[in-house]
Amino acid sequence: MPSTLMHSYRFRFFDNMKFVILVALLGVAAASPLPEDVEHIPILIESRKEPDNGAFESSFEAGNGIKFSQTATAGAAGQSNSEGVFSYPDENGNVLEIRYVANENGFQPQGAHLPVPPAAPAHVAELLRIAEEQRAAGIVFE
Repeated sequence: MPSTLMHSYRFRFFDNMKFVILVALLGVAAASPLPEDVEHIPILIESRKEPDNGAFESSFEAGNGIKFSQTATAGAAGQSNSEGVFSYPDENGNVLEIRYVANENGFQPQGAHLPVPPAAPAHVAELLRIAEEQRAAGIVFE
């Protein structure tokens, strides 16, 4: 065989072998048994109001205590504004709840158990005031 033909044949052979090995690995993964200790958690309640001009509602409650409820409306520039609440039991049985708003200002969660950042140092307020004065005076830094 000419060398270019042999070169092409080798690459096709190795590409085919890679494919065969990939298919064999996928077959082994698909044939492996599922874990028997998987707990199936039933959905007790589920309701949805399908999207209507960007607005929708959905909620569900699972058998393990997880609850979720969300309402969304059409927002600016094609995004949606949504509000919701979800709760779940922690490992000690306490129910933790997170309320949130998601809109053009980002995702804003609130919950008694969520960490709160420390207050900004006092000098930051002064720096922000100076920056605002500079913007008002037309000063631009590039």
